[in-house]
Amino acid sequence: MMKSLLCWPEPVIRVQSLAASGIREIPERYIKSPSHRPSLNNDVSQPQEVDVPVVDFQNLFSSDRGLCDEALRCVHNACREWGFFQIVNHGVSHELMKRTCEVWHEFFNLPLEEKQKYANTPATYEGYGSRIGVEKGASLDWSDYFFLLLMPLSLVNQSKWPAIPASCRELVAEYGSEVVRLGGKLMKVLSMNLGLEEDSLLKSFGGEENVGACLRVSYYPKCPQPDLTLGLSPHSDPGGLTILLPDENVGGLQVCRKGSWLTVKPVPNAFIINIGDQIQVLSNAIYQSVEHRVIVNSNEDRVSLAIFYNPKSDQLLEPCKKLLTKDRPALYKPMTYAEYRLTIRAKGPCGKKQVESLKSPRQSD
Repeated sequence: MMKSLLCWPEPVIRVQSLAASGIREIPERYIKSPSHRPSLNNDVSQPQEVDVPVVDFQNLFSSDRGLCDEALRCVHNACREWGFFQIVNHGVSHELMKRTCEVWHEFFNLPLEEKQKYANTPATYEGYGSRIGVEKGASLDWSDYFFLLLMPLSLVNQSKWPAIPASCRELVAEYGSEVVRLGGKLMKVLSMNLGLEEDSLLKSFGGEENVGACLRVSYYPKCPQPDLTLGLSPHSDPGGLTILLPDENVGGLQVCRKGSWLTVKPVPNAFIINIGDQIQVLSNAIYQSVEHRVIVNSNEDRVSLAIFYNPKSDQLLEPCKKLLTKDRPALYKPMTYAEYRLTIRAKGPCGKKQVESLKSPRQSD
Protein backbone atom coordinates (compact mmCIF):
# COMPACT_ATOMS: atom_id res chain seq x y z
CA MET A 1 0.00 0.00 0.00
CA MET A 2 2.73 2.50 0.96
CA LYS A 3 4.56 2.08 -2.35
CA SER A 4 1.44 3.11 -4.21
CA LEU A 5 1.38 6.36 -2.22
CA LEU A 6 4.81 7.62 -3.32
CA CYS A 7 3.56 9.37 -6.45
CA TRP A 8 0.36 10.48 -8.14
CA PRO A 9 -1.07 8.05 -10.75
CA GLU A 10 -1.27 10.73 -13.45
CA PRO A 11 -0.09 14.30 -14.08
CA VAL A 12 -1.49 16.82 -11.59
CA ILE A 13 -3.45 19.74 -13.04
CA ARG A 14 -3.76 22.92 -10.98
CA VAL A 15 -7.39 23.96 -10.77
CA GLN A 16 -6.46 27.63 -10.37
CA SER A 17 -4.68 27.46 -13.74
CA LEU A 18 -7.72 25.83 -15.33
CA ALA A 19 -9.99 28.57 -14.00
CA ALA A 20 -7.60 31.32 -15.16
CA SER A 21 -7.43 29.88 -18.68
CA GLY A 22 -10.95 31.15 -19.41
CA ILE A 23 -12.56 27.76 -20.06
CA ARG A 24 -16.36 27.78 -20.28
CA GLU A 25 -16.81 24.07 -19.64
CA ILE A 26 -15.01 22.12 -16.94
CA PRO A 27 -13.11 18.92 -17.85
CA GLU A 28 -15.03 15.68 -17.45
CA ARG A 29 -12.84 14.59 -14.51
CA TYR A 30 -14.41 17.33 -12.36
CA ILE A 31 -18.04 16.59 -13.27
CA LYS A 32 -19.82 14.73 -10.47
CA SER A 33 -22.47 12.09 -11.04
CA PRO A 34 -25.99 13.59 -11.02
CA SER A 35 -26.72 12.30 -7.52
CA HIS A 36 -23.59 14.00 -6.11
CA ARG A 37 -23.98 17.41 -7.72
CA PRO A 38 -25.23 20.49 -5.86
CA SER A 39 -29.01 20.74 -6.01
CA LEU A 40 -30.13 21.94 -9.42
CA ASN A 41 -33.19 23.48 -7.78
CA ASN A 42 -31.06 26.14 -6.08
CA ASP A 43 -28.76 28.82 -7.40
CA VAL A 44 -25.41 27.46 -6.17
CA SER A 45 -23.86 30.93 -6.45
CA GLN A 46 -26.35 32.19 -3.85
CA PRO A 47 -27.13 29.16 -1.64
CA GLN A 48 -29.57 29.41 1.24
CA GLU A 49 -27.58 29.74 4.45
CA VAL A 50 -28.44 28.29 7.86
CA ASP A 51 -27.41 29.42 11.33
CA VAL A 52 -25.30 26.75 13.06
CA PRO A 53 -25.21 26.93 16.91
CA VAL A 54 -22.90 29.71 18.15
CA VAL A 55 -21.10 29.40 21.50
CA ASP A 56 -19.44 32.22 23.44
CA PHE A 57 -16.20 30.42 24.29
CA GLN A 58 -15.41 32.81 27.17
CA ASN A 59 -18.50 31.60 28.99
CA LEU A 60 -17.21 28.02 29.07
CA PHE A 61 -14.59 29.12 31.62
CA SER A 62 -16.67 31.80 33.36
CA SER A 63 -16.78 32.04 37.15
CA ASP A 64 -20.54 32.56 36.70
CA ARG A 65 -21.81 29.00 37.09
CA GLY A 66 -25.01 29.74 35.20
CA LEU A 67 -23.20 31.13 32.14
CA CYS A 68 -20.73 28.24 32.17
CA ASP A 69 -23.39 25.55 32.45
CA GLU A 70 -25.44 27.08 29.65
CA ALA A 71 -22.40 27.24 27.36
CA LEU A 72 -21.51 23.60 28.17
CA ARG A 73 -25.07 22.53 27.36
CA CYS A 74 -24.94 24.41 24.07
CA VAL A 75 -21.73 22.62 23.06
CA HIS A 76 -23.09 19.24 24.15
CA ASN A 77 -26.33 19.65 22.20
CA ALA A 78 -24.48 20.92 19.13
CA CYS A 79 -22.12 17.91 19.21
CA ARG A 80 -25.03 15.48 19.50
CA GLU A 81 -27.43 17.10 17.05
CA TRP A 82 -25.15 18.81 14.52
CA GLY A 83 -21.54 17.69 14.89
CA PHE A 84 -20.73 21.35 14.16
CA PHE A 85 -20.80 24.61 16.07
CA GLN A 86 -19.21 28.05 15.87
CA ILE A 87 -17.26 29.78 18.63
CA VAL A 88 -16.75 33.48 19.28
CA ASN A 89 -14.58 35.17 21.94
CA HIS A 90 -12.14 32.28 21.53
CA GLY A 91 -9.00 34.20 22.44
CA VAL A 92 -7.24 34.07 19.06
CA SER A 93 -6.38 37.56 17.81
CA HIS A 94 -8.74 38.76 15.07
CA GLU A 95 -5.84 40.64 13.51
CA LEU A 96 -3.76 37.45 13.41
CA MET A 97 -6.65 35.60 11.77
CA LYS A 98 -7.00 38.35 9.15
CA ARG A 99 -3.28 38.58 8.37
CA THR A 100 -2.91 34.80 8.07
CA CYS A 101 -5.78 34.65 5.58
CA GLU A 102 -4.28 37.53 3.60
CA VAL A 103 -0.86 35.90 3.35
CA TRP A 104 -2.40 32.74 1.90
CA HIS A 105 -4.33 34.77 -0.66
CA GLU A 106 -0.97 36.24 -1.63
CA PHE A 107 0.60 32.79 -1.90
CA PHE A 108 -2.06 31.45 -4.24
CA ASN A 109 -1.70 34.56 -6.41
CA LEU A 110 2.01 33.87 -6.94
CA PRO A 111 3.23 32.60 -10.34
CA LEU A 112 2.71 28.88 -10.80
CA GLU A 113 6.44 28.13 -10.97
CA GLU A 114 6.90 29.57 -7.46
CA LYS A 115 4.09 27.44 -6.03
CA GLN A 116 5.35 24.35 -7.86
CA LYS A 117 8.49 24.41 -5.70
CA TYR A 118 6.27 23.00 -2.95
CA ALA A 119 4.41 20.39 -5.03
CA ASN A 120 3.37 17.49 -2.81
CA THR A 121 3.15 13.71 -3.08
CA PRO A 122 0.49 11.40 -1.61
CA ALA A 123 3.05 9.96 0.82
CA THR A 124 2.38 12.78 3.32
CA TYR A 125 0.30 15.34 1.36
CA GLU A 126 2.57 18.04 2.82
CA GLY A 127 2.94 20.89 0.36
CA TYR A 128 1.05 22.32 -2.61
CA GLY A 129 -1.60 19.95 -3.95
CA SER A 130 -4.66 19.59 -6.12
CA ARG A 131 -6.09 16.16 -5.40
CA ILE A 132 -6.82 13.69 -2.61
CA GLY A 133 -6.58 9.95 -3.15
CA VAL A 134 -4.39 8.01 -5.56
CA GLU A 135 -6.91 5.97 -7.49
CA LYS A 136 -6.23 6.40 -11.20
CA GLY A 137 -9.05 8.08 -13.08
CA ALA A 138 -10.82 9.17 -9.88
CA SER A 139 -13.29 12.05 -9.92
CA LEU A 140 -11.51 15.29 -8.95
CA ASP A 141 -12.59 18.28 -6.87
CA TRP A 142 -12.48 21.92 -7.98
CA SER A 143 -9.80 23.12 -5.56
CA ASP A 144 -6.10 23.45 -4.84
CA TYR A 145 -4.59 23.40 -1.36
CA PHE A 146 -1.48 23.72 0.77
CA PHE A 147 -1.04 21.18 3.56
CA LEU A 148 1.57 21.45 6.32
CA LEU A 149 2.39 19.91 9.70
CA LEU A 150 2.20 21.89 12.96
CA MET A 151 2.51 19.13 15.59
CA PRO A 152 4.26 17.18 16.95
CA LEU A 153 7.14 19.64 16.87
CA SER A 154 9.65 16.85 16.25
CA LEU A 155 8.17 16.34 12.76
CA VAL A 156 7.80 19.98 11.75
CA ASN A 157 10.03 21.13 8.89
CA GLN A 158 9.45 24.81 8.12
CA SER A 159 11.51 24.55 4.93
CA LYS A 160 8.44 22.86 3.47
CA TRP A 161 6.36 25.95 4.25
CA PRO A 162 6.19 28.82 1.72
CA ALA A 163 9.16 31.21 1.92
CA ILE A 164 7.17 33.75 -0.12
CA PRO A 165 5.37 35.86 1.00
CA ALA A 166 8.14 36.68 3.47
CA SER A 167 5.80 36.80 6.47
CA CYS A 168 4.14 33.45 5.73
CA ARG A 169 6.23 31.15 7.94
CA GLU A 170 6.15 33.49 10.93
CA LEU A 171 2.38 33.99 10.66
CA VAL A 172 1.66 30.29 10.20
CA ALA A 173 3.75 29.41 13.25
CA GLU A 174 2.01 32.00 15.43
CA TYR A 175 -1.46 31.22 14.12
CA GLY A 176 -0.90 27.47 14.40
CA SER A 177 0.32 27.75 17.99
CA GLU A 178 -2.72 29.79 19.03
CA VAL A 179 -5.25 27.52 17.35
CA VAL A 180 -3.62 24.31 18.61
CA ARG A 181 -3.84 25.72 22.13
CA LEU A 182 -7.54 26.39 21.49
CA GLY A 183 -7.92 22.77 20.36
CA GLY A 184 -6.59 21.54 23.69
CA LYS A 185 -9.18 23.64 25.53
CA LEU A 186 -11.96 22.28 23.35
CA MET A 187 -10.87 18.71 24.14
CA LYS A 188 -11.27 19.48 27.84
CA VAL A 189 -14.76 20.85 27.24
CA LEU A 190 -15.82 17.72 25.34
CA SER A 191 -14.37 15.48 28.07
CA MET A 192 -16.33 17.30 30.76
CA ASN A 193 -19.54 17.12 28.75
CA LEU A 194 -19.12 13.37 28.32
CA GLY A 195 -18.72 12.92 32.07
CA LEU A 196 -15.03 12.04 31.78
CA GLU A 197 -11.97 13.41 33.53
CA GLU A 198 -10.99 16.78 32.10
CA ASP A 199 -7.86 15.39 30.40
CA SER A 200 -9.39 12.07 29.33
CA LEU A 201 -9.78 12.70 25.59
CA LEU A 202 -6.41 14.44 25.39
CA LYS A 203 -4.75 11.41 27.01
CA SER A 204 -6.52 9.17 24.51
CA PHE A 205 -4.89 11.26 21.76
CA GLY A 206 -1.43 10.60 23.24
CA GLY A 207 -1.08 13.66 25.48
CA GLU A 208 -0.55 17.35 24.79
CA GLU A 209 3.03 16.97 23.49
CA ASN A 210 2.17 14.11 21.16
CA VAL A 211 -1.03 15.21 19.43
CA GLY A 212 -0.85 15.65 15.69
CA ALA A 213 -1.92 18.96 14.20
CA CYS A 214 -1.84 20.11 10.60
CA LEU A 215 -3.07 23.03 8.53
CA ARG A 216 -4.87 22.69 5.23
CA VAL A 217 -5.37 25.94 3.32
CA SER A 218 -7.96 25.36 0.60
CA TYR A 219 -8.25 27.54 -2.48
CA TYR A 220 -11.52 27.30 -4.42
CA PRO A 221 -11.24 29.14 -7.76
CA LYS A 222 -14.20 30.55 -9.65
CA CYS A 223 -15.90 27.84 -11.68
CA PRO A 224 -17.75 28.24 -14.99
CA GLN A 225 -20.13 25.35 -14.16
CA PRO A 226 -20.57 25.27 -10.36
CA ASP A 227 -23.72 23.18 -10.64
CA LEU A 228 -21.72 20.22 -12.00
CA THR A 229 -18.88 19.94 -9.51
CA LEU A 230 -17.77 20.39 -5.89
CA GLY A 231 -14.85 22.14 -4.23
CA LEU A 232 -14.58 19.21 -1.83
CA SER A 233 -16.57 15.99 -2.05
CA PRO A 234 -18.75 14.74 0.83
CA HIS A 235 -16.75 13.37 3.74
CA SER A 236 -16.38 13.35 7.49
CA ASP A 237 -13.02 14.45 8.86
CA PRO A 238 -10.87 11.45 9.81
CA GLY A 239 -9.17 13.00 12.83
CA GLY A 240 -10.33 14.45 16.13
CA LEU A 241 -11.44 18.07 15.80
CA THR A 242 -11.39 20.52 12.91
CA ILE A 243 -11.03 24.23 13.66
CA LEU A 244 -12.02 26.07 10.49
CA LEU A 245 -11.52 29.71 9.62
CA PRO A 246 -13.91 30.19 6.68
CA ASP A 247 -14.11 32.96 4.14
CA GLU A 248 -16.59 35.34 5.76
CA ASN A 249 -17.53 36.93 2.44
CA VAL A 250 -17.98 33.86 0.24
CA GLY A 251 -20.01 30.97 1.62
CA GLY A 252 -19.46 27.41 0.51
CA LEU A 253 -19.32 24.95 3.41
CA GLN A 254 -22.35 22.66 3.53
CA VAL A 255 -23.34 20.13 6.19
CA CYS A 256 -25.65 17.18 5.75
CA ARG A 257 -28.46 17.36 8.29
CA LYS A 258 -31.38 14.96 8.22
CA GLY A 259 -30.68 14.13 4.59
CA SER A 260 -30.48 17.74 3.36
CA TRP A 261 -27.45 19.84 2.47
CA LEU A 262 -27.40 23.13 4.37
CA THR A 263 -24.94 25.98 3.76
CA VAL A 264 -23.24 27.24 6.92
CA LYS A 265 -23.48 30.99 7.49
CA PRO A 266 -20.15 32.15 8.98
CA VAL A 267 -20.19 34.49 11.97
CA PRO A 268 -17.58 37.29 11.76
CA ASN A 269 -14.31 36.42 13.54
CA ALA A 270 -15.62 33.01 14.57
CA PHE A 271 -14.20 29.54 14.11
CA ILE A 272 -16.34 26.67 12.89
CA ILE A 273 -15.67 23.56 14.97
CA ASN A 274 -16.60 20.10 13.80
CA ILE A 275 -16.34 16.68 15.35
CA GLY A 276 -14.04 14.21 13.58
CA ASP A 277 -14.28 10.44 13.28
CA GLN A 278 -11.92 9.74 16.19
CA ILE A 279 -14.11 11.67 18.65
CA GLN A 280 -17.03 9.60 17.37
CA VAL A 281 -15.04 6.45 18.15
CA LEU A 282 -13.83 7.58 21.59
CA SER A 283 -17.31 8.77 22.62
CA ASN A 284 -18.85 5.51 21.37
CA ALA A 285 -21.00 7.57 18.98
CA ILE A 286 -22.46 9.86 21.66
CA TYR A 287 -20.87 12.58 19.53
CA GLN A 288 -20.86 11.87 15.81
CA SER A 289 -18.84 13.33 12.99
CA VAL A 290 -21.03 14.88 10.33
CA GLU A 291 -20.74 14.57 6.58
CA HIS A 292 -19.92 17.86 4.88
CA ARG A 293 -18.82 19.19 1.51
CA VAL A 294 -17.87 22.44 -0.22
CA ILE A 295 -19.66 24.05 -3.15
CA VAL A 296 -18.07 26.56 -5.53
CA ASN A 297 -19.40 29.53 -7.47
CA SER A 298 -18.85 31.33 -10.76
CA ASN A 299 -18.25 34.80 -9.31
CA GLU A 300 -15.55 34.69 -6.63
CA ASP A 301 -12.50 32.75 -5.47
CA ARG A 302 -12.52 31.53 -1.89
CA VAL A 303 -9.86 30.61 0.69
CA SER A 304 -10.40 28.77 3.98
CA LEU A 305 -7.98 27.59 6.69
CA ALA A 306 -8.62 24.32 8.52
CA ILE A 307 -6.48 23.11 11.42
CA PHE A 308 -6.95 19.43 12.18
CA TYR A 309 -6.36 18.42 15.80
CA ASN A 310 -5.57 14.71 15.64
CA PRO A 311 -4.39 11.75 17.70
CA LYS A 312 -0.78 10.57 17.78
CA SER A 313 -0.40 8.46 14.64
CA ASP A 314 0.40 5.15 16.37
CA GLN A 315 -2.14 5.66 19.18
CA LEU A 316 -4.64 2.81 19.45
CA LEU A 317 -8.13 4.33 19.52
CA GLU A 318 -11.27 2.68 20.87
CA PRO A 319 -14.34 3.76 22.85
CA CYS A 320 -13.61 5.13 26.33
CA LYS A 321 -14.34 2.34 28.83
CA LYS A 322 -16.17 4.73 31.18
CA LEU A 323 -18.78 5.31 28.45
CA LEU A 324 -19.56 1.62 27.93
CA THR A 325 -22.54 -0.12 29.50
CA LYS A 326 -24.18 -3.51 29.21
CA ASP A 327 -26.86 -1.96 27.00
CA ARG A 328 -24.33 0.04 24.99
CA PRO A 329 -21.13 -1.96 24.49
CA ALA A 330 -18.22 -0.78 22.37
CA LEU A 331 -19.44 0.02 18.86
CA TYR A 332 -16.01 0.23 17.28
CA LYS A 333 -13.04 -2.09 17.02
CA PRO A 334 -9.59 -0.69 17.97
CA MET A 335 -7.44 0.86 15.25
CA THR A 336 -4.49 3.23 15.18
CA TYR A 337 -4.96 6.62 13.59
CA ALA A 338 -2.20 5.86 11.07
CA GLU A 339 -4.10 2.77 9.87
CA TYR A 340 -7.33 4.71 9.63
CA ARG A 341 -5.79 7.63 7.78
CA LEU A 342 -4.08 5.43 5.19
CA THR A 343 -7.40 4.39 3.66
CA ILE A 344 -8.45 8.04 3.30
CA ARG A 345 -5.17 8.85 1.60
CA ALA A 346 -5.63 6.03 -0.86
CA LYS A 347 -9.29 6.52 -1.76
CA GLY A 348 -9.99 10.18 -1.00
CA PRO A 349 -13.27 11.54 0.45
CA CYS A 350 -15.90 8.84 0.85
CA GLY A 351 -18.74 10.19 2.98
CA LYS A 352 -18.90 8.37 6.32
CA LYS A 353 -18.12 4.91 4.96
CA GLN A 354 -14.73 4.73 6.65
CA VAL A 355 -15.84 5.36 10.25
CA GLU A 356 -18.86 3.10 9.83
CA SER A 357 -16.53 0.32 8.62
CA LEU A 358 -14.88 0.33 12.06
CA LYS A 359 -18.02 -0.95 13.74
CA SER A 360 -17.74 -4.32 15.41
CA PRO A 361 -19.47 -7.01 13.28
CA ARG A 362 -22.25 -7.48 15.82
CA GLN A 363 -22.94 -3.72 15.76
CA SER A 364 -23.19 -3.48 11.96
CA ASP A 365 -26.32 -5.57 11.57
